[in-house]
Amino acid sequence: MNRFFNPDSPAMRFMSKMADLMILNIAALLCCIPVVTIGASLTAMHYVLLKMVRNEEGYILRSFFKSWKENFKQATIIWLPILLFIIVFAGDLMIFKYSGIEFPQILKALLLAAAVFVYMVSCYVFPILSRFHNTVRNTWKNALLMSICSFPRTVAMMVLYVLPFAACLNMMTIPLVFFFGLSLPAYASAILYDRIFRKYAPEEEPLADSFELTAEDTGAGEIVRSRDEARKNKE
Repeated sequence: MNRFFNPDSPAMRFMSKMADLMILNIAALLCCIPVVTIGASLTAMHYVLLKMVRNEEGYILRSFFKSWKENFKQATIIWLPILLFIIVFAGDLMIFKYSGIEFPQILKALLLAAAVFVYMVSCYVFPILSRFHNTVRNTWKNALLMSICSFPRTVAMMVLYVLPFAACLNMMTIPLVFFFGLSLPAYASAILYDRIFRKYAPEEEPLADSFELTAEDTGAGEIVRSRDEARKNKE
């Protein structure tokens, strides 16, 4: 029994991890409520999750709000076009279904392809923003290149993010979605994209820091500095 309650036991580590994921999920959900802040909330969530994957989690909420504040501007600039696309896509679906007009199948296929493309790139854009310092343009470019170059992982991430919505079809699972619907799929995704990120983040750098993605590795633009290096130069 004493071994079970040992903080280093597998059972206690698992319970601690689940508690952290629950706290992070609730914080992210609450910060997503204004809608316009969803980008900053997702970025902050991925910042914490990558630290958890690398066994560097500390104060969950402190790390979350630190990243939320630091990345709010860029995250919002990135999120607003995605939000606009979602609104347009939803409106088009409503028109297709209820207008009574028979639209060409090619038009529907193009709309679906555009949605899949945006979804695919969006799986990477906020994790990249949380860990690498770059311009908004290069963040999009890097997300596109990563999503294509690591396509099998991208497909797996896309499936993971859809699972909570599928779970909501069963009323019994809604409480689980409330507590883990964002953080748990994103944690599994962080395990997948962590290997990709390690290709661009110098091994000697502290993993608790944020890194800049170098353009020579991805072909996205000029080489840039780490967040910490940029911060030190300002001081």
